[in-house]
Amino acid sequence: MRSRTNNIFLGIDWILVLFYFILISFGWVNIYASTVSEESFELINFSTEYGKQLIWIGLSIPLILLTLMFDAKFYEKYASLMFLGSLASLAGLFIFGKNINGATSWYNLGIFSLQPSEFAKAATALAMAKLVSDKHFNLKKLNTQLQAFVVLFIPAILITLQPDPGSALVYGAFIFVLYREGLPIYYISLGFIALFLFIATLYFGLQNTLIGTLILFGVVLLYFYFFRKKALKRGKLKIFGLYLISAMYVFSVNIIFNNVFEQRHRDRFNILLGKTTDIKSIGYNTNQSITTIASGGFSGTGFLQGERTQGDFVPEQQTDYIFTTVGEEWGFVGTSLLILAFVLFTLRIIFIAERQKSKFSRVYGYSIAAIFFFHFAINIGMVIGILPTIGIPLPFFSYGGSGLWGFTLLLFIFIRLDANRTYEW
Repeated sequence: MRSRTNNIFLGIDWILVLFYFILISFGWVNIYASTVSEESFELINFSTEYGKQLIWIGLSIPLILLTLMFDAKFYEKYASLMFLGSLASLAGLFIFGKNINGATSWYNLGIFSLQPSEFAKAATALAMAKLVSDKHFNLKKLNTQLQAFVVLFIPAILITLQPDPGSALVYGAFIFVLYREGLPIYYISLGFIALFLFIATLYFGLQNTLIGTLILFGVVLLYFYFFRKKALKRGKLKIFGLYLISAMYVFSVNIIFNNVFEQRHRDRFNILLGKTTDIKSIGYNTNQSITTIASGGFSGTGFLQGERTQGDFVPEQQTDYIFTTVGEEWGFVGTSLLILAFVLFTLRIIFIAERQKSKFSRVYGYSIAAIFFFHFAINIGMVIGILPTIGIPLPFFSYGGSGLWGFTLLLFIFIRLDANRTYEW
């Protein structure tokens, strides 16, 4: 066992650090390509978006150093306090927040705006790690399951009310963390069933979905009747009860879809499901992003040679649609390497999480792995048109200081926790 020293770099995982700097560097290159003016290809201009992003990247260095200066026990000891602080910052938006594009998600701090939901993810991951690592916590018990869900639902609800439902969806990634720590698998199964029934109802209609669900449950009953009669006697009421709940849920889908979802969300689902075609208004971004990525071909058009990128065909290309710049200028090769880098980055986090001696560190590691994977998978799926547009940034790539700092904190808190794994506490 090693004792703690004043060297903040001792024991840190340099592979993760290397991944971080590779991703933010390539991300900035693509922000530059998507925002630089055709008239003036200035490398440094701090009045531009790529110039401002460079400032945020530079300011990330002292943030990293500050994060590494604190001992691992600090993050565990004050996890609950940081979580409460993040909830207060989210709630304060409804009084002091700045409305941008219809969402009150930012604080106006004069020379820049700050989005607290980006930092709430790290605070929630710490709070979840603190809760689950308690020696009396058992995810097989209903009361402890409810405690975990409350930790997730409170920030998700506050973010949804801004309204920013896309960012709130990220908290669903924690369900896989809880499963790793003992949550029964039927929660995940019920989630997938609910998602399947939701999409099926929208696509096939209420009546057809109810008939299909009835046939499916009939097949289940036949299976139990012929192969597991004893189990059928004990569980037939549960099977019938599950069908009734499923039927009630199917009936509620149209009500939720037509009365809770906003029109823009309904339009995006209808376009995704092929029920409507709209490439001029609500479906414009997706259509342009697909066309832009396809124009890159196998090897891409080359850096600053993307006609569609330089022509501003894709709105907000430097933020949620930054992947289209990679697709056009770096082609299939570039996008494949980027996806591979994110996959290896996530797997590295999981590998490190598994070697932790502290349960707190392991749960936190799995939490950030789930968050990073959710972000990059949903963002890319959205950009290539296989998922509805929900406004989730691509980590280390999408323009924005709050997002960059939020993801930096997520990662380097874990790097600090991992560096301390062999120290005497």
